[in-house]
Amino acid sequence: MGLATSLAVLAERPGASLVVLEKESALAAHQTGRNSGVIHAGLYYKPGSLKAMTCARGRALLERFCEAHGVAFERCGKVVVATREDEVPRLDELERRGRANGLAGVRRVGTEELREHEPHAAGVAALFVPETGIVDYAEVARAYAAEVVRRGGEVRTAARATGIFRRDERVVVATTAGDVEARVLVACAGLESDRVARMAGLAIDVAIVPFRGEYWMLAPARASLVKNLVYPVPDPSFPFLGVHFTRRIHGGVEAGPNAVLALAREGYHRASFDLRDAWGVARWPGFWRMARKHWRAGMAEQARSLSRAAFARACAALVPEITADDLTPGGAGVRAQAVRRDGTLVDDFAIAEDVRMVHVLNAPSPAATASLAIGEEIAARALAWV
Repeated sequence: MGLATSLAVLAERPGASLVVLEKESALAAHQTGRNSGVIHAGLYYKPGSLKAMTCARGRALLERFCEAHGVAFERCGKVVVATREDEVPRLDELERRGRANGLAGVRRVGTEELREHEPHAAGVAALFVPETGIVDYAEVARAYAAEVVRRGGEVRTAARATGIFRRDERVVVATTAGDVEARVLVACAGLESDRVARMAGLAIDVAIVPFRGEYWMLAPARASLVKNLVYPVPDPSFPFLGVHFTRRIHGGVEAGPNAVLALAREGYHRASFDLRDAWGVARWPGFWRMARKHWRAGMAEQARSLSRAAFARACAALVPEITADDLTPGGAGVRAQAVRRDGTLVDDFAIAEDVRMVHVLNAPSPAATASLAIGEEIAARALAWV
C-alpha cells in the first residue's frame, strides 16, 4: 500500500520529491509477500464499506498494471462451497453482497456444475465467482517499486524508523539509515502500524494483535484434486475465512490458512516469541475482551495448528479425498489485526490523520488487491497538505 500510494502521488504530482522507507533489506518481507496471492473479486465485503468500494476498482487497476509491466496473473475464478444445508442462507447473503458490489458474473451453481468446476469438491450448493484471480504480490511490489523509481521517486531499504517528530512545518523521520525530512508523512507500516502512529504522537484507541496463518501444500501427486480456488462459506461470527485451497501462480496448490495468536509480530514459526510483542498483546484490554468472545473458534484453530490430521479434516470438508498424507508443510504469514479497546475487531480499512501525516492503521484483505485504489485515496489525503 505504501508503494501504491507513492505511485498515486507521483501520478498526481509528477516530479515530486518522494522517498519510500522500508525497514527490511528487501521489499515484501512480511504481509505483502506471505499472503495467499489471491486477486479478490469483492464478494465478502459489506456494500458501501471502503473495502467494497475499493476492491473492484483496485482489481481492475491491478490487472491493468500487471499486463503493462509483465507481471504474471490469471483470472481463474473460484467456488465458495456450502457443505451443509444450514450454510445455504449465508451463501444467499454472499451472492447478494457480490451483486451489490458489482460482480456481474457471480452465480449460484448446483452440485453437478460444481463438479464441472472442481471435480473433487463436495457440497450441497456453491457460488461460482469468475472475477477472482491469482498473482504473486511480492512480484507486484517489486514492479510497483521499479515504477516509483522510474517516475523519479526513491526506495530506501534497511531504513527502520526509530523516531518521528516535527520541525517547523516539516515532519522528520529518524531511521537506521539517517534522518528524512518531508512536508508530509504517509505511514503504511502493517504489523507495526499502531506503534508508528504512537511514535508520531497520535492518540489512537486500537492495537495490533498478530495472528499467524499457517499453510500446507498439497503433495504434487495430489495437486490435481484442486483445479483453481475452493473456499468454504465463512462463519460471520469469526473474522477469518477458514481453511481454503488456492492454486499458486507459479504452480502448486496451497491449503490454509488457519488463524492462531502469534507471540511475535513477525512470528512465522510455532516457537517464535518476542517478549515485547507478547507483553503488548497481554496488556491490551481489547485482546481479552475479544478472546472471551471467540475462544471456542480460537481453540479449534489452535488444534488445526498442532495436528496435521485436524487440518486435513478441515480440508476434507471441502475435498473429501484429501487425507493427512496428502499435505506437506508450507509457509506462514502473520496478519496485522487491529483490535479496539472494547474488544471489537476493526473490519474495514482504517486511516487516521494528523497535521501533515496520514497513517494506515488497519489494512486487511483485500488490501493487496485494492492497493492501487486505496493508494489514490491515501494520496489525496496526503496531497491536501502540500
